[in-house]
Amino acid sequence: MAVISMFFGIIVSMYFFDRDRHHLPHIHVKYQEQEAFLSIPEGTLLEGQLKSNKMKLVQAWIEIHQDERMANWDLASNGEAIFRIEPLR
Repeated sequence: MAVISMFFGIIVSMYFFDRDRHHLPHIHVKYQEQEAFLSIPEGTLLEGQLKSNKMKLVQAWIEIHQDERMANWDLASNGEAIFRIEPLR
């Protein structure tokens, strides 16, 4: 697992070769004891939950960084190093 961004206590990560469980591009988001999986590029909730105010922050970050997240997914799917993405400010 590689952390790609952190903001306001939210950790966004991506796993290498992670197509088996959800069968489509996605990110893992953690906030305290909560965890959610969201699709790329739409940001649709696939599994889990986050507090609604944290989910709104994540969705804003998703909207801003669509291209970078998809580029990272392509790299991770091929087992290559991924890059950090600017946090929400």
